[in-house]
Amino acid sequence: MAEPSTMARQVWGVSALLLALGDALAARFGACAVRGELSGFTRAASGHCYFTLKDADGQAAALRCAMFRRAASLLDFNPRDGQQVEMRGRVAVYEPRGELQFVVEGMQLVGTGSLYEQFLRLKERLQAQGLFDASRKRPLPRFPARVGVVTSLAAAALRDVLTTLARRAPHVEVVVYPSPVQGAEAPAALVAALRQANQRREVDVLILCRGGGSLEDLWAFNDERVVHAVAESEIPLVCGVGHETDVSLADFAADLRAPTPTAAAELIAPSQAESMEQLATLARRMRRQVQRQLERQAQDLDQRALQLARPGAVLARHGQQLTRLEERARHALRHALQRAAEAPQRLADRLERAQGVQRERAALRLQGLAQRLERAQGVERERAAHRLQALALRLQSLDPKRVLSRGYAWVTDEAGQPIVSARALQPGQRVQAVWSDGRAQAQVLQVHPDADG
Repeated sequence: MAEPSTMARQVWGVSALLLALGDALAARFGACAVRGELSGFTRAASGHCYFTLKDADGQAAALRCAMFRRAASLLDFNPRDGQQVEMRGRVAVYEPRGELQFVVEGMQLVGTGSLYEQFLRLKERLQAQGLFDASRKRPLPRFPARVGVVTSLAAAALRDVLTTLARRAPHVEVVVYPSPVQGAEAPAALVAALRQANQRREVDVLILCRGGGSLEDLWAFNDERVVHAVAESEIPLVCGVGHETDVSLADFAADLRAPTPTAAAELIAPSQAESMEQLATLARRMRRQVQRQLERQAQDLDQRALQLARPGAVLARHGQQLTRLEERARHALRHALQRAAEAPQRLADRLERAQGVQRERAALRLQGLAQRLERAQGVERERAAHRLQALALRLQSLDPKRVLSRGYAWVTDEAGQPIVSARALQPGQRVQAVWSDGRAQAQVLQVHPDADG
């Protein structure tokens, strides 16, 4: 039997080794769940999604992830950078690059990642300071002669801006204020570039731009120092950071937000061809207006020339006009004299008519007063009759005979004073009883007062 040292060593092929590693991972982590923060999320045209999952507590660990179209179609939310998610899937090896990746089979939203939470808190604080108010926004110059661009010299965004400006407005000069747009040194460099542009005051408008990326890649444009520098810029500023879906705090502080760097260049520089076409249209319109004005002036000149060619007709027309004015003046004078002669008679007639009207009004007023007096007397008589009748009824109701007619008697002593109590009587006392139809003399035999009297 051969010695171990002489045994042939097992040599793996790359594919075989990666396949073996994949099998080992599948056996150890066939189905597992992991939680973290989304970063660099992209969705391919095929529908597959690719992104990185980071630790939400800020650790440097990151895991490449792939989510195929079938699993992505089952999502009930739109994933974006900064969201904290919990995913179910398996650990695998991507053989073409020999990379470890997590194949996601399910994802649910857990919360917002720490970086995105920081973004929201900073946005709320800066908004409370008034940096995003619409009243701070300034209009851009319509036809800038010189444009400043704050970005990295190696950025694709700079090439896009220069290409767009060369195509649309080749006459516009471009001044680049270079600055890194990513990394720890980027915020301070961006602030310095913006301040340099404002100190030199050599451009009409500024473009602050960079290409797309993850939330971490664009974080320099969420730095509070950069946002303040954008808001304090005395030169109108357009911010074109990232793609259409990317939003930074510098976008809110800028005078205008563009979805991309190319769009920023298109917004600040009107197309030269379109401007030339507008100028040509205005020139044609002006020529037509001038031509029409010249034609009207030529017609007026012809009319004046015809009038000067026949002065006799002009004089005759003026003579007729003077005759008409003279006749109107004589007629007005006769009318004024006639009215002056008739004025005393008219005044007398008006005075007589006024006196007649006054007499008629006085007669009508007296007649009305007489009628009102007569009505008032009638009403007063009726009221007096009603009062008299009411008093008679009250008097009748108070007549003692009406009470006596109901079977009562009125008892008095010999002096005629009424006796209103049995205790006022004495046995043998003579009294007088009065009824409604007569009276009688009586003598008291006994007196029996009530016990409760």
